[in-house]
Amino acid sequence: MDIEQLMPHIEALIFASERPITQMEMTELVGLALETSIEMERIATCIDAIREKYDAPYYPFQLREAGGGYQFLTKKAYHKTVLQLNGDKHIKKLSAAAMETLAIIAYKQPISKAEIEYIRGVSADYSIQKLLEKELIVIAGRNEDAVGKPLIYTTSKNFMDYLGINSPAQLPQLKDISNIEIVMPTSGQDAIPGEEGALIVTEDGSLLHSGE
Repeated sequence: MDIEQLMPHIEALIFASERPITQMEMTELVGLALETSIEMERIATCIDAIREKYDAPYYPFQLREAGGGYQFLTKKAYHKTVLQLNGDKHIKKLSAAAMETLAIIAYKQPISKAEIEYIRGVSADYSIQKLLEKELIVIAGRNEDAVGKPLIYTTSKNFMDYLGINSPAQLPQLKDISNIEIVMPTSGQDAIPGEEGALIVTEDGSLLHSGE
């Protein structure tokens, strides 16, 4: 079977799948349907051809690789139009606290609740529960090296699907999305008064070297 005949079978699988479908799954399913052995390289060629086909501007959707597989996604120009179909009932709204917690998990995973709370400075129980309910994070096991062997959390496959990425490694680098200069506090040892080169805090809150 040539590529032109094989492509519609691949398109049908991607279209019908409720989740991103992997190249290996396509190879197995098409082989079963056609009762013949299909080389994975031929499936890869079909995928490339399908991607190129739907990249044409007159198609409102495109083939994207996300969540470890492939799926058809509406192009950005039509997101607002599609949103009108169901309103906002399917939008997973997150509070600022939940967003902060999700960001910490995304960039520090795997991570325990205690570590999340240490970074945020407040309890993370409610935020973690909401993120679990929305299936944006999962319990990935326990930290066997920590006292009490606490649960550890990672982002879920759904999280990657929403962002259109295949792994956390594809998240934007923090240096690329923030220009905030992080200033580390002076250590207690460096602030001992009376020693040469030490820092002294004045009544108005300014810092002076002890020699000044």
